[in-house]
Amino acid sequence: MTIAVFLGALLGAMALGIPIAFALLACGVALMWQLNMFDAQILAQNLIEGANSFPLLAVPFFMLAGEIMNVGGLSKRIVDFALALVGHIRGGLGYVTIVSACLLSALSGSAVADAAALTALLLPMMVAAGHDKARSGGLIAACGVIGPVIPPSIGFVIFGVAGNVSISKLFLAGIFPGILIGAALWLTWMFLVRKEKIMPPPRKSAAEVWASLRHATWALFLPVIILVGLRFGVFTPTEAAVVAAVYAFFVAAVVYRELRLVQLYAIFVTAA
Repeated sequence: MTIAVFLGALLGAMALGIPIAFALLACGVALMWQLNMFDAQILAQNLIEGANSFPLLAVPFFMLAGEIMNVGGLSKRIVDFALALVGHIRGGLGYVTIVSACLLSALSGSAVADAAALTALLLPMMVAAGHDKARSGGLIAACGVIGPVIPPSIGFVIFGVAGNVSISKLFLAGIFPGILIGAALWLTWMFLVRKEKIMPPPRKSAAEVWASLRHATWALFLPVIILVGLRFGVFTPTEAAVVAAVYAFFVAAVVYRELRLVQLYAIFVTAA
């Protein structure tokens, strides 16, 4: 009878389109009511205790760092660097997308932030170059999967908290699988564009590649800070997320000077 009440409440809540978290809460209320143990204080205490987690603070800070990088020009400079490296190859904009996704994944840890940056910057360029819009969008969506794998990863933070697993070790373990995903996408794109007759742009000179690298150095230095700090115990994953957000804000506002203080409110709202 107890199981039937639980399952009935769960199915009913989900059938109404209620989010899973609230559906589970409704199930708990139904079960407590059935067992004559309903107490609003228990619900409130468990709700607060479930969110009262220091490691979970890493999630909003990594998302905030991703939004700051998109608005502050860090993501754009990463894309420009990838374009200078592989943009001249046949189907080069697709390879630029893959390389940019791997680099951006090492900065924000958010698939949503990475996909948003890649879509805004590269999708119009790919369509203008003659690539199929649906295929280009599919590539960007597939590249977004790299975000939760290459550290820092919001998914690893949540899994580490739920499973009581070392988040730092999860971060270090995600590097090679993320690179493998990027390599698989590279080979797939190579197969898809082999028959396309789109002329790629001319190869960038060594001076132009060096200039793009120099402009992106501040952005590329962020994953080094995070991984070295985690590896040698300088800070925890949550502190790494705060460092990422503060570093991104400093670079965007002081170094690149593309972020104004009046834009912070909109960035906070988007991250929230």
